[in-house]
Parts: sequence; C-alpha cells; structure tokens
Amino acid sequence: MRSNANVEQVERLTYTIPEVARALGISERSVYNRIYDGTLTKMQIGRRVLVPAAALRALAGGA
Repeated sequence: MRSNANVEQVERLTYTIPEVARALGISERSVYNRIYDGTLTKMQIGRRVLVPAAALRALAGGA
C-alpha cells in the first residue's frame, strides 16, 4: 500500500471556471464577465476554458 505522504505535490497551473468562482466566492457568470471585460486572463484548449493560476492570484491581489 502506498502512502500519500510519498506523493509529490504538483502546483496547478490552471483552474476551471467553477474552481475560480469558488475560490473568489463569486458566480461562474461573474468569472466569465471578468474574462470578457479583460480583468481576468483565460486560455482555451479546444472547447475547455481555463484560467492561469497567475491570473487568478493577480485578480485576488496576491501577485
């Protein structure tokens, strides 16, 4: 049996829209509004919309 203590933690580079909404305490629609008004940067891979971790930190005032 493998222990979780041995598993290396990897820093996430992107977050989904629902994850960003939960992290900021706002609605998903508000996240999309921040993307559309240029306040929040997005990246798109196929049909999937992701927010870079650095953009989330900058919006939250942590950068």
